[in-house]
Amino acid sequence: MDLNDVREARKLLDGVTELTPMAHSRWLSNIASTPVYLKAENLQRTGSFKIRGAYVRIARLSEEERANGVVAASAGNHAQGVALAASMLGTKATIFMPEGAALPKVAATEGYGADIKFHGSGVTEALVPAREFAKETGAVLIHPFDHEDILVGQGTVGLEILEQCPDVKTILVPVGGGGLAAGIGLLRTERPDIRIIGVQAEDAAAYPASLKAGHPISQAMGLTMADGISVAEPGGIPFKVIADLLDDVITVSEETMSRALISLLERAKMLVEPAGTAGVAAILEKPDAFEGPVVSVLSGGNIDALVLLDVIRHGLAAAGRFLLFRARITDRPGALMGLLTDLAEMQVNVLNVNHDRASESLGVRQVDVDMQVATRGPQHRAEVRKRLTELGYELM
Repeated sequence: MDLNDVREARKLLDGVTELTPMAHSRWLSNIASTPVYLKAENLQRTGSFKIRGAYVRIARLSEEERANGVVAASAGNHAQGVALAASMLGTKATIFMPEGAALPKVAATEGYGADIKFHGSGVTEALVPAREFAKETGAVLIHPFDHEDILVGQGTVGLEILEQCPDVKTILVPVGGGGLAAGIGLLRTERPDIRIIGVQAEDAAAYPASLKAGHPISQAMGLTMADGISVAEPGGIPFKVIADLLDDVITVSEETMSRALISLLERAKMLVEPAGTAGVAAILEKPDAFEGPVVSVLSGGNIDALVLLDVIRHGLAAAGRFLLFRARITDRPGALMGLLTDLAEMQVNVLNVNHDRASESLGVRQVDVDMQVATRGPQHRAEVRKRLTELGYELM
C-alpha cells in the first residue's frame, strides 16, 4: 500500500463523504507556541471518519458478495458508517451491538437502515455472533480496521490534510485498532518529512507494548471515557504500517482528555467525543513536544448526552473549576447563611450543599457542611480556600 492506493479510494468517495473543514486554533497555538489546526472529522457524515473506510470496503465487494449482505460488530461509530455505506450501495447491513449500547447510537444505526442484534457486554463479545452470522448467511464481515480497503479509505483524511495545510509538520491522530492512524501514515510514503504521532488513552493502550514486542499483543483494557479507541489488540495490517511509518504512539490521561473536550466546547465551539480529543490532549500535556504547523485530527463527535454530562463534570474538576470542601460551623440559625454570603462575596457559585450531624468528632451544637462550588480556575480555587481559612472556617 502507498499513497496512490489512497488516491484511488478517494475517487470512490467523491460525492459520498464530506470534505471536512480544518480550523485554526488560536487557543492551542498559544499553548504550543506554534500554529495548530483542527481537522474536524466530527463533522463528517455519521459523525466520524468511519464512513470513509466502510464505503470503500463495501464498494469493492463483488455484486454476488453484496447480494449476501454485510455484517459488523460495533458499539457506535463503525456501526453507523457500515449502515450508511451499505444503504448507499444497495446492500443489507446487520450490526451486532453490545447489550446496553447507547440508545442514540442504536437509533442512528437503525435510521440508516441496518438490522440491529444485541449480544454481550462489549464489542469483543458481539463479534462472536457476527462471525457466526457471516458463516451461516454468506454475509461479508466488515472489520472496523483490519483490512487494506479500510486503511486506504481512512487515509483520505490524510490527503485532505495535505491540501488544507500543505506545510504541516506534525499530525496527531487518535489510535484504537489503528485503521485511521495507519491510513494517514501512508502519507509518509511520499512525505517522509511529516511526523505522524498516534495517541491512545493511557488506561486502554495496546500499541506501546505491541510496538515494543514487535508484534500485536492483547492488553487488558482499563476503564476509559474514550471507548472509541479502547481496543485490546491492534489489527495485524494496521500494526505493520504503524510500526513502519509512524514516528511514535504516545498516551494521554483521562483527566487531560476531559479537559480537552471541555476546552474544545468552550474555545473551538466543537462537540468532540472523548476518543476524538486524544490529539488535543497530547498538546495540553506536552505543549513543547511537537513541531508546527500541527494538525490534530478530531476523529469523531458521537457522544451520548448522559456520558457528556459525566465527562463535563470530570473535565471541570480536572481543570480546577470545582472545589469540594467540608467546613465545620455552629449549628445555629444563620450560620449556613453566613458561609453562603462569604462565598458569594468571593464570586463562587454553590452547586451542592449537604449537612452532616452524625460524625462522632462533632461537638455540641456543631455541624459539618459538605459543599461543592464552581470557581473560575485553579488560582481562584486556591484563593477561595485561603480566604475561607482567614475567615476562621475549619476546612477538612
